[in-house]
Amino acid sequence: MSSGTVHFEGLDGIEAKKPRPSLHLVLPADSQRSLMTAPPAPPEQHRRTSLTPRCLSDSEAHHRRQGSDSGGHMVSFGGVSRFAAFRSIRRAEKIALFKSKGWDHYDPYGHEYRLGGIARGVTGILSLRHSMEGSIISKEESLSEAPSVEADEETALIGNRGQSISDTIGEAEGTPFEALKEMFTENKINALLVFLPFAYLSHAHRWSDGSIFILNFLAMVPLASMLGVFTEELAAHTNDVIGGLVNATFGNAVELVVAIQALLAEDYRVVQASLIGSVFSNLLLVLGMCFFFGGLKHKEQTFIALGAVASIALLGLNGLTLYVPQQFMDNEEDVVIISRIGAIILIFMYAQLLFFQLKTHAHIFNNGGEDDDSGEVALIPFSWALTGLVVVTAIVTVLSEFLVGSIDGFCKEFHLGRSFVGVIIIPVVGNAVEHISAVSVAYKNKMDLALGVALGSSVQIALFVLPLVVVIGWFTGKEMTLKFPAFEVYLYLISVVLVSLCLSNQRSNWLQGSLLVSTYVIVGVGIYFEKDITDVDHEGSA
Repeated sequence: MSSGTVHFEGLDGIEAKKPRPSLHLVLPADSQRSLMTAPPAPPEQHRRTSLTPRCLSDSEAHHRRQGSDSGGHMVSFGGVSRFAAFRSIRRAEKIALFKSKGWDHYDPYGHEYRLGGIARGVTGILSLRHSMEGSIISKEESLSEAPSVEADEETALIGNRGQSISDTIGEAEGTPFEALKEMFTENKINALLVFLPFAYLSHAHRWSDGSIFILNFLAMVPLASMLGVFTEELAAHTNDVIGGLVNATFGNAVELVVAIQALLAEDYRVVQASLIGSVFSNLLLVLGMCFFFGGLKHKEQTFIALGAVASIALLGLNGLTLYVPQQFMDNEEDVVIISRIGAIILIFMYAQLLFFQLKTHAHIFNNGGEDDDSGEVALIPFSWALTGLVVVTAIVTVLSEFLVGSIDGFCKEFHLGRSFVGVIIIPVVGNAVEHISAVSVAYKNKMDLALGVALGSSVQIALFVLPLVVVIGWFTGKEMTLKFPAFEVYLYLISVVLVSLCLSNQRSNWLQGSLLVSTYVIVGVGIYFEKDITDVDHEGSA
């Protein structure tokens, strides 16, 4: 029987006085051949180091979310929802404010009030303790007044000390009034609030429609900014789910209010034009400028695919819903029924999107890749944020009524088409501040946040605001439909396809940004000459 020999040498570095015997193992021939023909060990990158699961450290978890710095592909398969994007942007603004003001431990409810209450509570406890001690002494030693004097002195000392601490911290950390002032002054665009009284006077004194439109337009831009700020402050007092619902409700409140005012005035063309124009603005102009200005500073920027792909798919669904009524142009009753069914489906789809982002898959829609788990810090109390949100919404409602009522006169005075005003000009009111925020974070190489703002706003208008207006018209007896002009529907579908192509490789550069901005310009040119069609129909119906 043939046999093989396996020789194991002794370990090096171990001294031995006697020669170390070798270990000989005799194996069968078949076993010898199997050992000689065994496959080599797997390479290091494929070798499993442990079969036992282990918890990742904070640094490892952050590394897996961000990807390696050597250009490796991101490991996180998530995205940034609109709520998470605005929350991250707002958090960065608050951190910058706290650093500039030295408010390291800011409390929106005021440290002075809390420490003052603590000091008063300690004072009461000490007074109670000394009064009890005084009672015991009075019974046993008849010395009731001495402890009382000591208690008064100690109480006064503690009270003064607590008051001095509260005053010091209150001055060092700022007050909610100072924070509210910073909220109004931190954004330079809020300087347009000076037009607010003139916007009201222009309507009250019946100035020209052109003046009314321009003044109310300028006044509503900073109001839209403050509406977003108060919305984020209100959401900061809640958890992620409630905050996401608040943002979904008031995130595009300006567009919704303007659309409802036009709906009640039965100006359906303005309703359709303003809403589809907001989608065009966010999808082409905002996203294109993010790619362009971000690409000027960074040669190439990367982003996470899942959120962008989901947004484009949802916009495609909205485009399909707008296309179907085009096939029933001759039957208005069928168009109304199809539009209302489509609106219900879109709202239901948007509700599922919120449930997906905020509940079942909240872990993959992370905070822009930032592992900041410190929570939200509000600048003002909850009641202040709620009051500010209600007041600003009421003012926007009044001004939007003035704005919508002056559109016809503005178009005649400046020789512009109503479609052009609705698609190109009116969306600037609600999107101006979002444009600036998205471009600024893209310039800082935070493209996921920029996508969350641009695509998130487009999806929210297309799947929530637009169908909601149809449902509101249903309950108010207004036959608002999804039958848009065929020209605008085709432009919308082509725009969605172009954006999907630009997002297909998860990378962006300035050339893609220039492409999207150029597409928006071409859309604007086409909408400008569309007045020859829609305006004739409007004048004929009038």
